[in-house]
Amino acid sequence: MSEIEKRLADMGLELPPDCPPRASFVKFRLWNGLLVLSGQICEWNGEPRWFGPVTEATDLAEMQQAARLCALNLLFCAREALGSLDRVEQVLRLGGFVNAEQGYARGPAIIDAASQLFIDLYGEAGRHARTAVCVSSLPANAAVEVDALLAVR
Repeated sequence: MSEIEKRLADMGLELPPDCPPRASFVKFRLWNGLLVLSGQICEWNGEPRWFGPVTEATDLAEMQQAARLCALNLLFCAREALGSLDRVEQVLRLGGFVNAEQGYARGPAIIDAASQLFIDLYGEAGRHARTAVCVSSLPANAAVEVDALLAVR
């Protein structure tokens, strides 16, 4: 078990058992010290857990759990690509998407939960550039999707 997976366990979290792609794309591309991770929705083992559209009446904490699940799926894919999450040198960028009603303004607060997980796991190396936007739909009508770009050793 990697040091990062131990930290996850200490936080009461675990990686999903699988993270199957939903369409014709690869989950990751490793190139020249960069790991590009395809967007992951808030699903566990292929089963979406939260659905959109997110509205002002939607519980923010629930949607933050959805974003955290996206991050766990990204970590699963990173481990699959690298063999160990300890090979991540720097989280460079996250892109976050929230399936929300028009005018919804708390999308960045939802994606903060994915960002915070990477910071909690990697410390300063987990701090990253980020985009967080609301969109009108996501695959499987999921509430949240997150992608990532990592520098690796």
